[in-house]
Amino acid sequence: MTLELKIKPDTTIEEIVQKYPELVRPLMEYGIKCIACGEPVWGTLEENAREKGIENLDEILQKLNQLVMQKEQAEHEE
Repeated sequence: MTLELKIKPDTTIEEIVQKYPELVRPLMEYGIKCIACGEPVWGTLEENAREKGIENLDEILQKLNQLVMQKEQAEHEE
C-alpha cells in the first residue's frame, strides 16, 4: 500500500493553510511563515523553502504528511 501524499513540493502555502490549518505551527517551526502568521506568503512550499535557504524539504514534507495522516486517522476513529 502506497501512502498518498497530501502535501507535495508543489502544494501552495495557501492550500496548506486552508485545508490543514493545524500545519501553521509546524511550518513556522521550520522557518516558513504563512498568511495566517501575518506575513503574506504566496507560492508553493518548495519555492518558499528555497527562498528561505531551507534545504531539508524532504524532512518537512515527511513531517507535514505524517501530521495530516495522524489527524485523518484520529477523525476516522471518532
